[in-house]
Amino acid sequence: MKFRRIRALAVKELRQVVRDPRSLMLALAMPIMQLFLLGYGVNLDISHVPVCVYDQEGSQFSQSLLKRVQASPYFRIVRNLHSMREIAPVMDGGTCRLALVVPADFSREVVLQRHAAVQAVVDATDDNTATLATAYARAVVAGFSHDVQLNLMERTNGMPLQLAPVVEQSRVWFNEDLESRNFIIPGVVALVLALVGAQLTSLTIAREWERGTMELLISTPVTPMELLLGKLAPYFAIGLVDAAICLAVAVYWFHVPFRGQLAVLLLTTSLFLTVVLSVGYFVSVSIPNQVGASQIALFLTIMPISLLSGYAFPIDQMPAPIRLITYAIYARYYVTILKSLFLKGSGLLDLWLPVMALAGYAVVMALLAARAFRKRIG
Repeated sequence: MKFRRIRALAVKELRQVVRDPRSLMLALAMPIMQLFLLGYGVNLDISHVPVCVYDQEGSQFSQSLLKRVQASPYFRIVRNLHSMREIAPVMDGGTCRLALVVPADFSREVVLQRHAAVQAVVDATDDNTATLATAYARAVVAGFSHDVQLNLMERTNGMPLQLAPVVEQSRVWFNEDLESRNFIIPGVVALVLALVGAQLTSLTIAREWERGTMELLISTPVTPMELLLGKLAPYFAIGLVDAAICLAVAVYWFHVPFRGQLAVLLLTTSLFLTVVLSVGYFVSVSIPNQVGASQIALFLTIMPISLLSGYAFPIDQMPAPIRLITYAIYARYYVTILKSLFLKGSGLLDLWLPVMALAGYAVVMALLAARAFRKRIG
């Protein structure tokens, strides 16, 4: 294996990328576009949920509860209703996702220390929004109830009331603000690198066949391993540039905390790029057609990474057979590493298992890609 041949192939491939505006756009513009689209589009948090209220009592006491709801960043009161019959039409029409009904004897029941209930009617066509909206509404009502009990305790000169004997105090680690963006963005980086890397390299050998230059390439003394290294070297460098861009956008634009070490990120990103570039090269060797190779590479990257890598859906919540399948998805290990580096600040020793799995994948896929090419016609 001679470095001079590898360098010549790498320079040739880099010139091809620069001269092809589609490849250049795919390499540089697509990562930024995808990161912004997925960063803003994929969000499991809710805010400003439209709420309709039916205050049957209409007292200052009940209005103070509704003001507490309006002050919450999670809700936005859009309409006051005058009967229970109005709830169904506004829910069906999409005017509100949550309806709160305050009973006519609300303040009296609270003062008499009885069970005062506020009814919440939720549109559950989107179960995630419905679950979170219900939880937030309970939290708002619970906070209001706690303040009311303290006020009544002061008015009765400290006489004990039916306060809860146990108070929960929670402390959140790693993602203190509970923002789903901090959970999703690191996985988006893996998705972007896999998609761009596999898409670009899937065209390398297929392009040679379509343009009739494969015969000239086969006639040269270049070996399959030299061809692999020379073809993939420019895309490896482009992938590292894309990774740096994704890291900068994630940290400085989306404000996702990065607590790990850059050296560990560089090492694991290099292993991941080796895997995805080898997958694209293997597809390009197997399918001598740019359109077909691009579609197969797209199928092999976006489907498993989107659904089975843990980038958006927690793996531990999947059925047992599906969880077993995820161990064969190389992106699973890189997504685990990214989330640990970004949020936990884990070191290399903490991540030795996913790093070793990713390294094993890189070696196997590189060998398969190198052996897939044969210097023969037909």
